[in-house]
Amino acid sequence: MDLVVLQNTLDNISFAILFLTMLVYWTGAAFPGIPYLQAFGTAGMAVANLSIATLLGARWIEAGYFPLSNLYESLFFLTWGITAIHLVAENMSRSRLVGAATSPVAMAISAFAALTLPATMQSAEPLVPALKSNWLMMHVSVMMLSYATLMVGSLLAIAFLIVTRGQKIELTGSSFGTNGNRNSNYRLQRPQDSNSPADNGLLVNEAAFNTNNGYSGNTAVLLATVQTPANTASQTAEPLSPQRLNLAETLDNISYRIIGLGFPLLTVGIIAGAVWANEAWGSYWSWDPKETWALITWLVFAAYLHARITKGWQGRRPAILAATGFMVVWICYLGVNLLGKGLHSYGWFF
Repeated sequence: MDLVVLQNTLDNISFAILFLTMLVYWTGAAFPGIPYLQAFGTAGMAVANLSIATLLGARWIEAGYFPLSNLYESLFFLTWGITAIHLVAENMSRSRLVGAATSPVAMAISAFAALTLPATMQSAEPLVPALKSNWLMMHVSVMMLSYATLMVGSLLAIAFLIVTRGQKIELTGSSFGTNGNRNSNYRLQRPQDSNSPADNGLLVNEAAFNTNNGYSGNTAVLLATVQTPANTASQTAEPLSPQRLNLAETLDNISYRIIGLGFPLLTVGIIAGAVWANEAWGSYWSWDPKETWALITWLVFAAYLHARITKGWQGRRPAILAATGFMVVWICYLGVNLLGKGLHSYGWFF
């Protein structure tokens, strides 16, 4: 089969698989009692990941260089990264909500690349002289992996905000106890109204975790005591169940860990880009729009990790900061590119 035909087939197959996988995850989230749906979703993401890897490999063979030279290749590499990090996060959390959050984004990116970009932006072109360097693979691949990782971590933070919507959640204690497991209490309060008592919270104290798989997030079983006020009849909102609290805690924890993985990748990618810029243009930093937004992205997630590690923030406040970071990553990656300005632009529509 001709490589070009193979690529066109694979990008459409990847989109179709991701679309079906998204439907599987959403159905599983809406009807959690249906068996095997999460296994089907995981298999779909794995097959999509392999399809995209084959697509990128075919592009590499055809063009003779690592496939990250235009927007089409970049978008599919980003999708590959998101599906790969998704599999890691899902294995850590054992929650179908991970796929419900990540699969729509992966599907939308593949659809944009395969169905929206004009043919001229999808075809492989010879590299310009500045890109004929080993730094292309080092810098761009690490940056794209960092974007994918930070996006997945931010999507899990957004999922946490959705799970705890309508509740005021306060987490106390350190992120992890001395044995590596979370050591904290959850304090949730619903919005106050005229008929509710001053303290209508739900207090859940984590007593123990089942760590059969070596990591508490894999099979975390929340053993909790629930304390509610005596006059619960006056409460107008339903408190979160211990199971939903356990899900929220898992999402919060996995989001933190995934972002903690993506931030060093972003740091290494920015440093590698500075070295490459000095080699190509004689300057480590030129305040190009892409460089500026990469720095803003780095600062946002540095603030997130600082708040988590140093200030002890947990729960909704850092999740909101991570959700903001999700938008900043998109501006840095795609928004700057589509403006068609600067040294890092892949292409534009206007």
